[in-house]
Amino acid sequence: MKIEVRRIARKASYTIGRMFIDDKYFCDTLEDVDRGLTSLMPTEEVAKVKKNGATAIPTGAYSVAYTYSPKFKRQMPLLLGVKGFEAIRIHSGNTDKDTEGCVLVGRNTQVGRLTDSKFMFEKLNAILQTALADGKSVTINIR
Repeated sequence: MKIEVRRIARKASYTIGRMFIDDKYFCDTLEDVDRGLTSLMPTEEVAKVKKNGATAIPTGAYSVAYTYSPKFKRQMPLLLGVKGFEAIRIHSGNTDKDTEGCVLVGRNTQVGRLTDSKFMFEKLNAILQTALADGKSVTINIR
């Protein structure tokens, strides 16, 4: 399964994107500020640019695992191998204050916010859980 996040609006305190699953639009995304990081940069360069809790992850392709999150106390999607970041998940939330580097899902019906986030996350979570249980690999490309 291939997930793609296309960042379309880079603002001063957040980034809005569109999420596609196997080339079909699924929902909108909200992330922290896109500071121009890429997965091709050395980890040291990522660390120099990154502001903790206020930076979107580097663009690039990542494998997705389905693991237990101690913070959320449930199984959730986890992005693997994100340079300079730890425990990057896809989850629900409404504003950039909810991200800490993670990718939030929902509908961008209000400026700088997501709505219907819990609904969209549960829908995505079910799709990913089924795909991974069926032995399919899941990747996400952030661009």
